[in-house]
Amino acid sequence: MGAQGSTTITFGAFPGASQASVAVTGQGAITAGSLVEAWLLPAATADHSSDEHVVDPPMITAGSIVAGTGFTIYATARDGIPVPDAGPLGTQGQEPTYQGHGRTAPMPYGIWNVAWVWN
Repeated sequence: MGAQGSTTITFGAFPGASQASVAVTGQGAITAGSLVEAWLLPAATADHSSDEHVVDPPMITAGSIVAGTGFTIYATARDGIPVPDAGPLGTQGQEPTYQGHGRTAPMPYGIWNVAWVWN
């Protein structure tokens, strides 16, 4: 096993940003061939409740390993994803409809908790 831990990533003040990243350093044993994984950790921050971490999280990935140093965690907004119109949600066999109303999911803002592990 390599190491595990947690950190925070910030999208800045409201209205936020579409992308954010944070470098995880101090990983002296990490190699270029190590596998890294990161995910949202549902714990309250100054900006978000633990529920917000579960209900409307940004997408989280990890990569850009620097051997003997660490890696980078990337977070990307889910903005631009069409918000479905009210309708047959929950109706078996029917998909939600998109009427071109122009609504999209909002960008994330503030601080989010992220957990990570590498081997």
